[in-house]
Amino acid sequence: MIKKRSYQDLTFNPDQIILLSHESVNEATEFQPHRHDWGQIILVKYGVVALDIEHERFIAPLGFAIWIPPNYLHSCINHLPARFRSINICAEAAAKLSQTPSLLQLSNIAISIIDNFFEKSPLALTTEQDYRKALVLIDELQNSMVAHTYLPTSQHRLLQPILQTLEKDPANRLTLKAWADKVFTTERTLARYFRKELGMSFNEWCQRLRFIHGIALLEQGETIEEIAFKVGYRSASSFIAMFQALSGTTPDRYRQIHNLDEKK
Repeated sequence: MIKKRSYQDLTFNPDQIILLSHESVNEATEFQPHRHDWGQIILVKYGVVALDIEHERFIAPLGFAIWIPPNYLHSCINHLPARFRSINICAEAAAKLSQTPSLLQLSNIAISIIDNFFEKSPLALTTEQDYRKALVLIDELQNSMVAHTYLPTSQHRLLQPILQTLEKDPANRLTLKAWADKVFTTERTLARYFRKELGMSFNEWCQRLRFIHGIALLEQGETIEEIAFKVGYRSASSFIAMFQALSGTTPDRYRQIHNLDEKK
């Protein structure tokens, strides 16, 4: 059963640019649809966060961030546990950033400032130095926006049932031709719609889906062999090759870099 949660209402004082909070969600948790007049960055620290922003799906694994501009209707349903940092940006500062929801590629400077902010106890930016750092962070964020989601979705009548089925079962290995038969079209037509609607091929979309699920299973302490099987690979070596192609490192090295063994 899905547990419903409401969002935290915030009040910015005149001299506040950024308000911070840690968020942890259990499995089967939903933040109900809402909107607010400030901007928000969701920076994933554990698990996978899935957001619906004005009917567009954004999925971000560990290390990724999602930008939600002011007044965009959004909700979040998590099927597995997750932790994220919420970086809330006042309306005036948010107006300087993209007014389109997007993934973020944070610079090293932005990451350092955010890490420094979240080392504070309590999470309050109160000094003149904090204020100056917040201004630098806003400048850095202007060049961080990515105009696409990591795992796009579509409401297209042919694609939607395929994408929904695969998200529920990433181990599904049906070929594009087999899917075409199921939705009563041709393989060529289906391939064209994947490119047109999602900006990538069927195989690339499936790889990204399995990569995201693989990260979530790594965080739960599963072995590489177990993960490979659960996301649809017949061997650990095939999963490792895919993971390395998308992340630039092996699953074991990824686990070490992010100290996942310590977070189990």
